[in-house]
Amino acid sequence: VQLVESGGGLVQAGGSLRLSCVVSGRVFSTNGMGWYRQAPGKQRELVADITSVGRTNYADSVKGRFTISWDNAKNTVYLQMNSLKPEDTARYHCKKTAGANDYWGQGTQVTVSS
Repeated sequence: VQLVESGGGLVQAGGSLRLSCVVSGRVFSTNGMGWYRQAPGKQRELVADITSVGRTNYADSVKGRFTISWDNAKNTVYLQMNSLKPEDTARYHCKKTAGANDYWGQGTQVTVSS
């Protein structure tokens, strides 16, 4: 299973980015997908996740600004990020949970300038 993230970059505060995570490989069941982020010197934290039935969950810090979605036909999970803040600067990783296994991508860097 491979997860490849894209869509990161440098953006000014108040701007928007859309991250994508394409999943490939032979995993027949998926419990859910999630986006996590890790800033330098900090622990990796959950940003948002979505279950196979579409139930979503967001970190308090991003509620109302970020939206996670999942296109099954494209095997892709998205993270729409609006009203970005400098504190959103981090490397963003997607995760796929299938049964007892977690699969991670390498991440994409998001940098928000003030």
